[in-house]
Amino acid sequence: MDKTNENSAPSDATKESSPVPSQTEKGKIAANKDPNVVDWDGPDDPANPLNWPGWKTGINCLLISMSTFVTPLASSMFAPGVPTVMEDFQSDNDLLAAFVVSVYVLGFAAGPMAIAPLSEIYGRVPVYHVCNVGFIAFLVACALAPSLNSLIAFRFLCGLFGSCPITNGGGSIGDMVRQEKRGVAMSGFAMGPLLGPIIGPVAGGFLTAAKGWRWTFWVLAILGGVVAIAEVVLLSETYAPVLLNRKAKQLQKETGNMALRSKLDNGSTPRELFKHTILRPFRMLAFSPIIIITTIYIAVVYGYLYIMFTSVTEVFEETYGFSTQIVGLVFIGLGVGSVAGVVYFSMTSDPYIRKKLAEAAGEEIPTRVKPEFRLPAVLVGSVVMPAGFFVYGWTAQFHVHWIVPIIGTAIIGAGNMLNFMSVTVYLVDAFTIHAASALAANTVVRSVAGAVLPLCGLQMYAVLGLGWGNSLLGFIAIAGIPAVIGLMRKGEWLRTKYELKDV
Repeated sequence: MDKTNENSAPSDATKESSPVPSQTEKGKIAANKDPNVVDWDGPDDPANPLNWPGWKTGINCLLISMSTFVTPLASSMFAPGVPTVMEDFQSDNDLLAAFVVSVYVLGFAAGPMAIAPLSEIYGRVPVYHVCNVGFIAFLVACALAPSLNSLIAFRFLCGLFGSCPITNGGGSIGDMVRQEKRGVAMSGFAMGPLLGPIIGPVAGGFLTAAKGWRWTFWVLAILGGVVAIAEVVLLSETYAPVLLNRKAKQLQKETGNMALRSKLDNGSTPRELFKHTILRPFRMLAFSPIIIITTIYIAVVYGYLYIMFTSVTEVFEETYGFSTQIVGLVFIGLGVGSVAGVVYFSMTSDPYIRKKLAEAAGEEIPTRVKPEFRLPAVLVGSVVMPAGFFVYGWTAQFHVHWIVPIIGTAIIGAGNMLNFMSVTVYLVDAFTIHAASALAANTVVRSVAGAVLPLCGLQMYAVLGLGWGNSLLGFIAIAGIPAVIGLMRKGEWLRTKYELKDV
């Protein structure tokens, strides 16, 4: 049985309102079930993050989105400086040259399986703060690295701590934003993991040329420090089980009644709670068909993005003769496409959810809006993304004017963002109170793909050429379309039939 949520199923209905009316002992103890059970003071309790004023929710969402921009920025901002790094450390190993970039993403894979459960035990905020310190510390270590091996190790540890906002951010937003408004709030969060690595090479190319590769890490440490300080001052705890537990402890002090307990606490010891919670992402990844399908699909999408990061520089330097500084600007195409994907998702997803809520309100017994209503944008993205690879690959193959393959990368960026955002919001809607664990399971596999696939990307292009190499990626993406359609049609059935009631 779930150690943090025995008395409530992980649904929006449970999480977004309290079905237990409050009564008078300081208005804080629900009495229609057990007078010792502490719940919110009714559905409009201002202490419930779902009822926070807009400015407070906005500040928290902004800080989380800033974090999810800075940590992925560190994954690729360093990339243009790799040739200089290899020269400084007197190495000509091409595999190490690729690995020193992608090892950061392996850190993204290692961190979430511990970070997400810890946030569901101790709360989101303490985990954010600890990981911010680790992230900044290892950025400084990277800037001072005395050898290539140490740089690789520090990059890995930097990625491990940097995975925190990507892992927990979706859960935090789900904690404080209701379903019908969640799509727009998640847009900023989802843009970070995609726009950060895209903007990184643009800034990194100019910074490396002007100041050297070590300065990329100093700049990132400064940015990370500014965000970390802002979070210490302004970030608020959002996780309901932790907030209700604090409320119960406060009431124990005020009333002297030590039997008071949170509605979401079943009395497990901290040891039992940690043991159960730390296994939650692994159980989801092993036994939830929804997690398995979405994870495999997003792993392919994310891996494709990092193949682009490793190949675009070489393609435009060798095919079109771009300089190190100018080639970074090519990534603007991916950025523009990603923004277009965000705009499309924001304009269509939440309005569609509100439409379904309005329809449900007219029913005699209103039904909760299905998380699967987030998935139509995935279908659009699954068609758009392979089209972009065909355009990019064949126009570069035949040396068509450089603007055309850049347009191809913009199409890829739009499809990538539609896929990524839709699946991320879908998992938050589907798993609500355990959204961080669901996103952790997803993040681990996609990060491994993002680290491993680029290692074979350049070899694939060397064997197949740019045209057929990118066409292969497009055909594999097309093969995933039936899975998307199947999830739209049978997703609810899979969720209910294979529900992990004891996660």
